[in-house]
Amino acid sequence: MHSGRVATSAEELPDFSAAVAEAYFPHELTVLREGAGAAELRMVDLGPVRLTRIGWGAEVSVRSDHPGGWAVNVPRSGVLDARVSGRSVLSLEGQATVCPPDTQTLMSRWSADCSILGMRIDADYLADEVTALVGLTEQDMPAQLDLRTDAAQAWLALLTSIGAQSLRSPDLVERRAVRQRLGATLTAAFVTACFPDDPETGDFCPRIVSRVVDAMEADPAQDWTPAEIARRAGVGIRRVQQSFQRYRGETPTEALRRIRLRRVHEDLLHKRADTVADAAVRWGFAHLGRFAAAYRREFGVSPSATLRR
Repeated sequence: MHSGRVATSAEELPDFSAAVAEAYFPHELTVLREGAGAAELRMVDLGPVRLTRIGWGAEVSVRSDHPGGWAVNVPRSGVLDARVSGRSVLSLEGQATVCPPDTQTLMSRWSADCSILGMRIDADYLADEVTALVGLTEQDMPAQLDLRTDAAQAWLALLTSIGAQSLRSPDLVERRAVRQRLGATLTAAFVTACFPDDPETGDFCPRIVSRVVDAMEADPAQDWTPAEIARRAGVGIRRVQQSFQRYRGETPTEALRRIRLRRVHEDLLHKRADTVADAAVRWGFAHLGRFAAAYRREFGVSPSATLRR
């Protein structure tokens, strides 16, 4: 569940590189400038999450597609200069480089004095956690994480302490259930750091939900099929439904009905319709009997009583 490896010379770096590939990700290594220090590798296996400490002891470049997983690299010293998905990302101490799976990333300069804390997260596992925790998709992940925020500081403290304690006390991670629990805790803290709460409301409103609600508010009378809802959200309909249930306690269809009922209610109150049927049809209700029942449940009176008042 844990391992360590040290290389003391440039001649040993190819074997050391193979050990890093096995512990973290396969890669292509190029030595740019030999260094005086020793390379070091430490690894803790937490199931879908793997923690590493990597230092090359030389200035190198590293190219990897990160097959099947995300790599989160936190420099504890030195410079990590990367190109991630075509974007330049320079990380120093206080920043972390976030590398997506199955996408070429070039660490064009990994300085000799740069030692990183690395967190490898299986792609499918992180996708599920991002959806469950914040209702977004892994495509919304940032390329770089600012470690000065409170949430990022909390994640980094967990990453450091769990990694160090697991190496000192290997028995801690011998049990599968414990490994999975520790990995889940770290992943939840990482997702929270990547998607912090809205500073004004103190409650994160997932963009999956807000995109759909805003679109429904803009055009409630539209024929909102599941396919159209998913298209507006940018994810599958199952994820949309999960997010609505988690953050609104209702389905997208129920949210649309409430929006439509509110529009009808406003029309009836302000006499913007001659009949109840006119208002109901205008806002997308096709079955007047079901509409009237839903209206009474929502407002406590019949729509005709609202119109008369």
